[in-house]
Amino acid sequence: MRIFFILLFFFCSALILKAQPYNNPKGNISGKVIDAVTKQPVDYATVSVFKDGNTSPINGVVTDIKGSFTIPNLNPGEYSIAVDFIGYQKTTMDHLTISAANANIALGTISIAPVQNQLKTVEIVGKAPVVENKIDKMVYNVANDLTSQGGSAADVLQKVPQVTVDIDGNVQLQGNANIRFLINGKPSSIFGASLADALQSIPASQIKSIEVITSPGAKYDANGTGGIINIILKDSKIQGVNGSVNLSAGTRRENGSFNLNVRKGNFGVNAFFNGGEQINSTTINTTDNLSYSKTRDTTTHLLQNGNSNFTRGGYQSGLSFNWDITKKDALTASFGYNHFANHNHGLTNQETSVLDIPNSNTLSDIRSLRNSDSRFTGKYFDYSLSYKKTFQKEGQELDVLYSSSYGNNSSEFFQQQDYLNGGYPSSGTQSSNPGKDHETDISIDYTQPVSKNFTFETGAKAVLENINNTVVTDTLSNGIFVPDANQTYGFNYNRKVYAYYLSATFSLFNNFINGKAGLRDEYTSTSADFPGTHIPGYNTLAPSLVLSHKIDETQSLKLSYSYRIERPEYRDLNPFYDISDPHNISTGNPNLRPEIGHNYEFGYNKSFNGGANIYIGAFYRHNTNDLQSFTTHHDTLNINGTIYSDVYLNQRYNIGTETTEGVNLFGSVPITKKLNLRSNMMFADRITTNPGNPQVSGFTYRINLNASYEFGKDLVAELFGNYNSSQRTIQGTRPAFFFYNMAVRKQFWNKKASIGLTATDPFNQYVNFKSTTSGANFYQTNMREVPFRSFGITLSYKFGKLEFKKEKEDNNNNNDAPAPDSGGGK
Repeated sequence: MRIFFILLFFFCSALILKAQPYNNPKGNISGKVIDAVTKQPVDYATVSVFKDGNTSPINGVVTDIKGSFTIPNLNPGEYSIAVDFIGYQKTTMDHLTISAANANIALGTISIAPVQNQLKTVEIVGKAPVVENKIDKMVYNVANDLTSQGGSAADVLQKVPQVTVDIDGNVQLQGNANIRFLINGKPSSIFGASLADALQSIPASQIKSIEVITSPGAKYDANGTGGIINIILKDSKIQGVNGSVNLSAGTRRENGSFNLNVRKGNFGVNAFFNGGEQINSTTINTTDNLSYSKTRDTTTHLLQNGNSNFTRGGYQSGLSFNWDITKKDALTASFGYNHFANHNHGLTNQETSVLDIPNSNTLSDIRSLRNSDSRFTGKYFDYSLSYKKTFQKEGQELDVLYSSSYGNNSSEFFQQQDYLNGGYPSSGTQSSNPGKDHETDISIDYTQPVSKNFTFETGAKAVLENINNTVVTDTLSNGIFVPDANQTYGFNYNRKVYAYYLSATFSLFNNFINGKAGLRDEYTSTSADFPGTHIPGYNTLAPSLVLSHKIDETQSLKLSYSYRIERPEYRDLNPFYDISDPHNISTGNPNLRPEIGHNYEFGYNKSFNGGANIYIGAFYRHNTNDLQSFTTHHDTLNINGTIYSDVYLNQRYNIGTETTEGVNLFGSVPITKKLNLRSNMMFADRITTNPGNPQVSGFTYRINLNASYEFGKDLVAELFGNYNSSQRTIQGTRPAFFFYNMAVRKQFWNKKASIGLTATDPFNQYVNFKSTTSGANFYQTNMREVPFRSFGITLSYKFGKLEFKKEKEDNNNNNDAPAPDSGGGK
């Protein structure tokens, strides 16, 4: 807890140094915007506030469904405001003076006149900042990310602040890999079996934004000690028919996507289809293994040299319906189908030599050739139904969500070893592992504003999950694969989570401190029929707190704490043995317990008049029952009656505690009107304590730099470079990773179409990775040469007619509102 009190001390000190609320009172400007002709409220009009004489706004809001707005926390001084909305003439009001005697300015009704010429076709040109830092999350907007065009969600995540992605697609958030992934605020079973395949199956062109939530509040599930990453897919709620087509082709990856949005009155339909394929690539592998016998009088040296050919592909489709039943009732239904697969095969030369240490004699030297083939296929269907009810009182609302996700996946492998000397018969194994995953989430959330400065939220949720799979194994005997009853079995796993939460949003000391506090209670019941497995139920109380202070219009401070857990996922629990390499075997662990995490964060955000902004954040994470992969060496390993020799077994365990302390730095600076630089840096130290083993401390850092330049005439170029340092792990080292991308994009046809060119590591065919793993009786070195160089071309086209008009009073005026909150099931 000492780190919490240290952060709290700094937070309070900053407040005390700044605090002069009574000598420098804050004010606000309020009003209501209406149509000058129809006299109806104009919702979602933009109201910007300026310091008199300045052309850059210092703050802004949009009007609500009644046309009302309030711009709070304005220092004494003279201001002007501008009211603007597509299809209306811009209206300004000047010389609005806030002082101690006149802190609150009520402008009353502001009439804006519609443009006389009927708009046949309207193009919206809105450029959101690439990174937005909000009180509870950081948002990365993908639309203007050039170097990720033609890539996948994994490529986009490499550029998101606080997130790191290694060469294999493994993702960490502030150095923690235990992340809760969501799509449009909802869970999906596509993340359960293979996270890397799921992320590779989502094209970057299909993503609107990515939300990073490092300190989730009580409304979110407590699962995920690293936090939450929410992938928001593109949709549209604008009147009319519109859509887009995106195609890309390259030397490493190809993909395409199609989006169609139709909205008329109070009903809308969104549909999409996308697909992608990672073209066959060959990775060169060299693994050098040295192990000792229990008596340490002999050593076994295993050298493996080979290559593997890898392909990956998949597609996604989705359909959603939005119906604003009345002005205060909205219904949304969505359906999605996802499919992805991968295939890996190759040949490996192996040499195993056994040395008698006391006599320096070679006891045996066996050479063999291993042929391996593994495949994974996943098919997933998601659907949801949500209802949103708003009330007369602004901010009061009810949300109900039902979502369900079905997964059907299959893992298969084949391996055969042919011995080149010694006269040994060939050995081999082939196995299939079909499985199913079904998760149903039911949640209800209610928000009740009590006063202007206090809002109460509550909700409940049930998560019902069922996993089952079977393993069928054949072994090679006398040149024929025959069924192996000892390695054929089934596995059923059921988990139920029941949750309830309370939270409150509040402002204290005349809006000097804004905060959100909550408590979530979750009870988890788990059962598994795998032999020797018993998992008792447990209850979790997860408190959360966020405090923020707005120093002025350009600066803010944030202090947060959240209690998190990490429930083991399907891929961690599945006891299926992957024996595609008999010397390197991996399996799940049905007896895993949940990891518990305490997360603290302190951040400072500053924006500048010229458009620059910076964010500095310190974080501290302490996890117990830490979930880690661990490798053990076995001279012989008995797997259900079959004996394997010289085996390195990898499995997940609850290992001691892990403490991570670090700093995140983000900055975006417009050097000129055409050149913009953006950088994200993370520095962290991770200390792992495992009873019976030495404490391990590993320092790591990640630095990237993005430069974009606008040449004019809708031509833009971008350069991005990223470096992830190496890091010590509990058993060895993780390799460093550096890459860089270049891209250029030209827009034409009034920005409806564009063509882009991309290049990744154009001067290096391979990226080299060296990692080490060691234990009490072994040392292992792995070298991989991974093909990473690629060139690509992208094409995109936006089509359709967008209509902007006020609906009749009987219809819902909130057609352009954001989608309903997905509720406590996040």
